[in-house]
Amino acid sequence: MRGEVLERYRRQLREGWRVVADQKLEREFSFPDFRQALAFTNQVGELAEQEGHHPDVFLAWGLVRLTLWTHSSGGLTESDFILAAKVDALEAGVAGKPRAEPGS
Repeated sequence: MRGEVLERYRRQLREGWRVVADQKLEREFSFPDFRQALAFTNQVGELAEQEGHHPDVFLAWGLVRLTLWTHSSGGLTESDFILAAKVDALEAGVAGKPRAEPGS
């Protein structure tokens, strides 16, 4: 997937996703603490298992960076954008926005 088709798919996602070298889709998510970043990471992990499509995940204090690409094709496919849209739904609270545990 390249060029205008790639850009058309990217525009359907929430703000923040960027295409890297026409081969990967990447977005950073910010959180107020490590616990919420970890909770979101775990939600993304569950979603990835359900979808059978696994992003590269970077987790740090208050930050999660996801990188999506289809390893077998060596670049982006429609399934990467589908997973990105589902992650957007998680982040928007449709499937449950990460929350701090009581007492945190």
